Amino acid sequence: MYKKSAILVVLFVALLIIFRVFIVDSCSSKDAKYSAIETHSIAYVGDQSCKKCHATEFKEWKHSDHYMSMLPPNDSTVKGDFNNVTFTADGVTSRFFKKGSKFYINTEGDDGKNHDFEIKYIFGYKPLQQYLVQFPGGRMQVPRLSWDVNKKKWFNQYAGQKIPSHDWLHWTGNAQNWNTMCATCHSTNLKKNYDIKTDTYKTSYSIINVSCESCHGGGKEHVDFINGEDYKSGKKVAGSYLKLAKNSGQKEELNTCAPCHARVSELSRSHIDSKEIMDNYIPQIPDTEFYHADGQVDDEDYIYTSFLQSRMFHKGVTCSTCHNPHSVKLKRIGNQTCTLCHVPAKYDVPSHTFHKTGTAAAECKNCHMPGKFYMGNDFRHDHSLRVPRPDLSVKYGTPNACSNCHKDKSEKALAEAVIQWYGPKRKYHFAEDLIPGSRLDAESEKHLISLIDNKFVPKIIKATATFYLGSIPTKSSLNTILARLASKEAQIRYRALRSLASFPAESWKDAVGPLLSDQVRAVRIAAADLYITIPAAQIPAQYAKAFSSAQTELEQSLRYQADFSTGNVMLGDYYLKLQDYDNAEKFYLRGLKKDSNMNYALLNLSAAYNSQGKNAQALQALELALKNDSKNERIYYNMALLYNEMNNITASEKAFAKAVELKSSNPKVYYNYGLLLNQNKKIAAAEAILKKGISINPSDSELYYALTFVYIQSNNKAKALETAMKLKQLDSTNANYQQLFRNLGL
Repeated sequence: MYKKSAILVVLFVALLIIFRVFIVDSCSSKDAKYSAIETHSIAYVGDQSCKKCHATEFKEWKHSDHYMSMLPPNDSTVKGDFNNVTFTADGVTSRFFKKGSKFYINTEGDDGKNHDFEIKYIFGYKPLQQYLVQFPGGRMQVPRLSWDVNKKKWFNQYAGQKIPSHDWLHWTGNAQNWNTMCATCHSTNLKKNYDIKTDTYKTSYSIINVSCESCHGGGKEHVDFINGEDYKSGKKVAGSYLKLAKNSGQKEELNTCAPCHARVSELSRSHIDSKEIMDNYIPQIPDTEFYHADGQVDDEDYIYTSFLQSRMFHKGVTCSTCHNPHSVKLKRIGNQTCTLCHVPAKYDVPSHTFHKTGTAAAECKNCHMPGKFYMGNDFRHDHSLRVPRPDLSVKYGTPNACSNCHKDKSEKALAEAVIQWYGPKRKYHFAEDLIPGSRLDAESEKHLISLIDNKFVPKIIKATATFYLGSIPTKSSLNTILARLASKEAQIRYRALRSLASFPAESWKDAVGPLLSDQVRAVRIAAADLYITIPAAQIPAQYAKAFSSAQTELEQSLRYQADFSTGNVMLGDYYLKLQDYDNAEKFYLRGLKKDSNMNYALLNLSAAYNSQGKNAQALQALELALKNDSKNERIYYNMALLYNEMNNITASEKAFAKAVELKSSNPKVYYNYGLLLNQNKKIAAAEAILKKGISINPSDSELYYALTFVYIQSNNKAKALETAMKLKQLDSTNANYQQLFRNLGL
């Protein structure tokens, strides 16, 4: 009649994204000779084929960041001091020297001892230059010792961080692997060519650096057409068989730049020729994992996701509106970049800036594009192009541009200055709903739904709101997410599918089925990732064929990322959902071999062991996770569940208590702990824990259900009735609660 009081084992399946690092900047080197084509693709003809007809563009490119993205090392391309100099940082002394024409770094290897490492390639130019070292198995690694081109000195990108030689973050480890993290964005027509069986690479490229065909596509058909009789006789073909030709639309241009100027995951080794970016990549949304709560950049987030938040994007501005795509420099200096569109007499004057003309404080970018340093010395501007809001800093603690300069003033004083200049009213900004929405508390849902319903809110923010709703398990959240499946925006459909993983399959099975045949690959993959959790016998017949095809795409995508530590965890998650525990265990262990500190891998490995009845090994995995992070409430929660299953009730209670002490916000912690206390006749303690859970998660119906159950068992009918009435207000149609309502006369 009532829900069983047995503890429910919850698997924490991490949805992980692999990101690349993009490191290029400006160049003033002499011409550099580079290696011949390494991938003999007939579609790619090389930059020399472009030079004759496009001399101006070719000359600009030869002095660009893109040209210097990757080249062989020689006296022209290498900017660092390799004249037998030493540099000591964080306990490691390194020496930079030459042997003949070759360049070397003597530094700490993965065994903790210093060795000589030959520099295979240079990587980027300004403001820092990095270097590549080749290892067995086709791996190339990026030392964290970099050359500051402006200050002309060596520096450690992560000063103050002493990273152990076997750590994932050590320069010889998986985190600094060129093949996965950097390669695609530094060369033309790069193929990673990772062999999952041998854990080796045969990475290749057509052109060593970011060349003409990186943006315009393979040029053979174009060159043949221009040299052919049809063209000479006056025949015209739109674009002349090139991608991103003159007068290309905003979407085409942004989607050409985005794969490298965005924080993205790459879906497959097989690229689809498509104008939809999510056929090949999944751009990061501005959630609080990598961004500030208001959408401003925090981690190394690049440009694309920020720009999609801006009014400039909404008005049709593209990258080439401001930047010369061949030199990659701004087309105009200073505020002229902005006054191309914004009337100078209105905006480039003290009556708008409230700072003296000609000073840094009066530059548009410093107020509307604040930035921060990455990689030690690389300053990058936030491209969300927003108005400074110190009032939001006062209310929510988010950063604002004013504070970057006026460090001696409080946020309140800065907010008051804005009021003096512009009056007390501020135009609505989506951050006013996004920030409270990101907190995932009792007030969040209304803010998130408001963002989704507001037609003026950027689509990338609507996608983010949809993502957040997945953590709010209410009927209204579910209905809002389901409605997003019909969105024209692929990112929104994708995030809706990911959010539905928090809800039972019967609530979304029929709605998700059609998206197994969605026109966009990322959406099909996300739909398949939901459907693999449904028992085979329950999959609707009309979706069986589409599911089979989408599942193949899903597995191919996951295997493509298996060279990275988190990619193996994703594969482990995939097999765990399929109840293929041997493969789940195999890939979790592979991931942990690359990064032993991945606690989510240890948590899920524990779940895989538990599903096979290997509880001793499951507990051992959790104990290893606890050594990595003794303050992680999720580990204690999983331990509590496991101890209960092993009939160690005392240890289970202690682990639950520790999770609560660490201020867990997970309603399942309070639900299961409350039921365990009740089962052990600790009625008052059970009531207190469930009430605490409700105070943290006032919209969670299961907590009210459990509390009603506790009151019934303790014969407190008045409180049971009162709590059941609140439950009915929250979730009156839930089939699991109907018997309870009838028994209490509701």
